[in-house]
Amino acid sequence: MFNRSISFVVAGAAGAATLVAASAPSPLYPVYQRLWGFSAFTLTAVFAVYVAALLIALLTVGSLSDRVGRRPVVSGGLILLAFGMLLFAIAGGTGDLLVARIVQGFAVGTATGTVTAMILDSGPSPRLASIVSSAVQVLGTAIGAVLAGTLVEFAPFPRQLVFWIVAAVYLVLAALVWFIPEPSRAEATRRESVWRSLRPSLGLPPATRSVFFALVPSIGAAWALSGLYLSLGSSIIGTVFGVHSHFVIGIVLGVFFVGGMVGTVISALLPPSVREWFGYGNLALGIMLTIAAMLMNGLPLYVVGSAIAGLGFGAAFRFAVNALGEAAPFAERGQVFATMYIVSYVAFSVPALAAGLAVGRFGLEPTAVAYGAVDIVLVVIAAIAGIVQARRRVIENERTAASSPSRTVSTI
Repeated sequence: MFNRSISFVVAGAAGAATLVAASAPSPLYPVYQRLWGFSAFTLTAVFAVYVAALLIALLTVGSLSDRVGRRPVVSGGLILLAFGMLLFAIAGGTGDLLVARIVQGFAVGTATGTVTAMILDSGPSPRLASIVSSAVQVLGTAIGAVLAGTLVEFAPFPRQLVFWIVAAVYLVLAALVWFIPEPSRAEATRRESVWRSLRPSLGLPPATRSVFFALVPSIGAAWALSGLYLSLGSSIIGTVFGVHSHFVIGIVLGVFFVGGMVGTVISALLPPSVREWFGYGNLALGIMLTIAAMLMNGLPLYVVGSAIAGLGFGAAFRFAVNALGEAAPFAERGQVFATMYIVSYVAFSVPALAAGLAVGRFGLEPTAVAYGAVDIVLVVIAAIAGIVQARRRVIENERTAASSPSRTVSTI
């Protein structure tokens, strides 16, 4: 078995690799559109079936690791991801692409909540674990976009090579996670019915509910924005700004997710009282700059806005993961993070699918501008929810202090 440090590194690598799958096809979407002649709505439908399969996995096997352990769930998800990558490599039409996305989505849904719990379980400290569990999500997404864009532009087999490479990485990681020790409390829950855990369900322990619902607007705003980047982002960069290099498209897409990784780290270094607001402020500012860039046809401003929005995404998501990790009972973390990702991916997909429908009627640029404006509204709602939750905590603390009997110390 690996020691704690190596286990933490392997778990973090598995977390990052899982999200590589989410963005690796993105720079290839314009290629697929030219080859197979499908519309913007079909493109977002390809995106939506991925999320639908992912949600089904989260609803059914999302909490399975709390009963059978982390290793078999993460390893199985990685093997299924490798199979999905091979389906992408041999895809010859829109139908094949849909099948590959469905397999990929179910695999990501199987692994993503559990690998987050695995990172938190094996972390040397709760603070470092929350930083890494948040950062690997955006790091993996950035790697996928940049790697795919680079290989499509410069390497042989432009539509296949990235998927072959990523599939091989998944198979290696699927073997390595078996050397990560299982937490003892996860072992204790194995006596519970596995089949019962596979029934579609949503659930939150009572201790996490108020925290979770206060974070829903924040999670929604952050993930809705990432959904726009991964579904229509390459089309925006190519159509609105006239960029035709797949390498440049991959880099510009990657800027947002690299910003997310940096935002995760910066957030951890800030005083606790300003972490939440750092995320919301940068999200709103970054979105406003990208809207202005599209209206002015200014690619450099769009890149800057994407980087700032990414800072906000990373900080907001890290805040959510940290808050839920602190509130969730140890043995129920798998279920809590599965529920969090269900909300995340609904926000990730439903607005993007609506945008795909709107593009055909209103055009790409007006749709993207309106999408950004709606996301700013979500950020404002998230900020209000944060203020309400903070006041509620103050009131509860005051009530607890008032109801506690004062202690007197007598001396003889």
